[in-house]
Amino acid sequence: MCLIQYADDPEPEEPVPAGLLYVPTRPGGAHLVVRLFRTPLGTRTAVGFTSPDRLAATLGAAQPWIRLSEAALRSMAAPLGADLLTVDPTLTAPPVASVAPAATGPAEEPAPQAPETTARTA
Repeated sequence: MCLIQYADDPEPEEPVPAGLLYVPTRPGGAHLVVRLFRTPLGTRTAVGFTSPDRLAATLGAAQPWIRLSEAALRSMAAPLGADLLTVDPTLTAPPVASVAPAATGPAEEPAPQAPETTARTA
């Protein structure tokens, strides 16, 4: 523990207000709904970005968003089980691909593939 106290140096674990955030949304009937995400460990989290450019770089330019304060986002997400707020995440996983329905008949073995050949120039 440091014995010297610095007035302008917050503790690392102390949450710093993020201000107004650009929050990703999705359609929800007649209204927009705040999108919730999961961390790599599976914990539900609300996500906010400090600029529309950061949001577009992570989720794409077509991602709709609204502006919310950090407090408003936390109060909306908490009843849904998302007590964590992630600001400016940079990595996202691609959307999950849908699984094709199971075949009703006997399984067929795939036809053998011919090996690819490449032409070499001398």
